[in-house]
Amino acid sequence: MTLRPEYSLGHSEYNAFLFAAVGEEKVGLPLTVLTALTRLGFDPWREAARLSDLPKETAARVFAVTISMLPEGDWKASDSEAIAARLVNWLPGRSAAVIPSVAAGRGGSEQTKSGFATWLVWGVLAAALLFLGLHLFSDNNLEVGRSAGVSTQQ
Repeated sequence: MTLRPEYSLGHSEYNAFLFAAVGEEKVGLPLTVLTALTRLGFDPWREAARLSDLPKETAARVFAVTISMLPEGDWKASDSEAIAARLVNWLPGRSAAVIPSVAAGRGGSEQTKSGFATWLVWGVLAAALLFLGLHLFSDNNLEVGRSAGVSTQQ
């Protein structure tokens, strides 16, 4: 069984960069670029695409600033430039297409089918309620408080 797109990571030209270790956290676990960027609130694939469009030296300087925003692990803030220079070597030479988000990946026809199904369900429910209401008024007189056998004329 194939995973739905929102549950699969997919393959990206940036995987080597994103899964490279920045260093080791204070608790002893490796910190990947993917985790570091996510913790800082960046979209990892977009940031990788942005960095890969820059010259390597510029990308290393920019990424060093990002690394310096992280809490220190087994590295010091002064090591951020060396770490960034090592990590940007994993980036491809050019930007690849960013992995589309789930909302952007859906076709318009699926949304149309979903909208039609929703309206169809509401329509059937409304019709059922109408027929139930008519059935409850056995005399089919929808006026409240009057029955069909009573005449209002004098």
